[in-house]
Amino acid sequence: MSHNHAHPSNYNTAFVIGLVLNIAFVAIELWFGYISHSLALTSDAVHNLTDVFGLLIAWTGIWFETRTPSKKHTYGYGRGSILTSLFNAILIFVAAGGIFVEALHRINIPASVMGSTVMWVAAVGIVINGVTAFLFMRGRKSDINIRGAFVHMAADAGVSLGVVFAGLAITLTGIAWIDPVVSIIIAGVIIFTTWSLMKESLNLSFDAVPESIDLDQVKKYLEGITGVVAVHDLHIWAISTKETGLTAHLIYEDMPVPDEALLQVADDLRDKFQIGHTTLQTEKDRTGRYCKLEPDTII
Repeated sequence: MSHNHAHPSNYNTAFVIGLVLNIAFVAIELWFGYISHSLALTSDAVHNLTDVFGLLIAWTGIWFETRTPSKKHTYGYGRGSILTSLFNAILIFVAAGGIFVEALHRINIPASVMGSTVMWVAAVGIVINGVTAFLFMRGRKSDINIRGAFVHMAADAGVSLGVVFAGLAITLTGIAWIDPVVSIIIAGVIIFTTWSLMKESLNLSFDAVPESIDLDQVKKYLEGITGVVAVHDLHIWAISTKETGLTAHLIYEDMPVPDEALLQVADDLRDKFQIGHTTLQTEKDRTGRYCKLEPDTII
């Protein structure tokens, strides 16, 4: 029927700039975290390192979307962009868990921390993470991989701000356990900001209807088409992080159905629901031969 494929925007420059900035900052944070004995600074560096890998993974996902279909992979390699977003979320959860465990250890055995060094290095992090997040701001609503990159960078800017306050508090009070407590908060922020990405990536991996699409509204639209008396075998799933597919059987009162009418349906699905890969089958059969995967027929 209609096969209007979305072509990914070119974010190569954004990824290159983001990677260079974050790799340089990771090196700076690790060094100053080591010489200042700051777990908050070191844990933030470790998280920024996972973001470097995260940016690489997200970039790989975008690359998958650009690959053309083949005789073996007739839908192309868009599913790779979903799997990369899932792997990205898992990687961040693992890193956050490591930070949490080390922070608990540091609470029991606190170390002296150079608060002023922590403040200035984390302040640089606010700038670098903020700039990197800005590079992905425009595409965050249209691609889960781009949104993942944006959310991580924006969250890191907030985390770095927290580290600045931790350094200030340590400088003013000399209380060493503030550092690991901030690290625990950092781990919590990382998990909180990554949870929605993890959930959506996992759902899309199992061919769930994308969160931006209301299945009931799509069915209501199809049932309201002139001449349609019933709709069945309606399936909506993510082909990639940017492209959505739909298949449906439309039972018409009169046959045959003009091609122009079906083309209009496909255009409406694209414009109203951002569904760009539509396959419609028209029927006049009312005998109730419904697909066994139809939600209402599953026992």
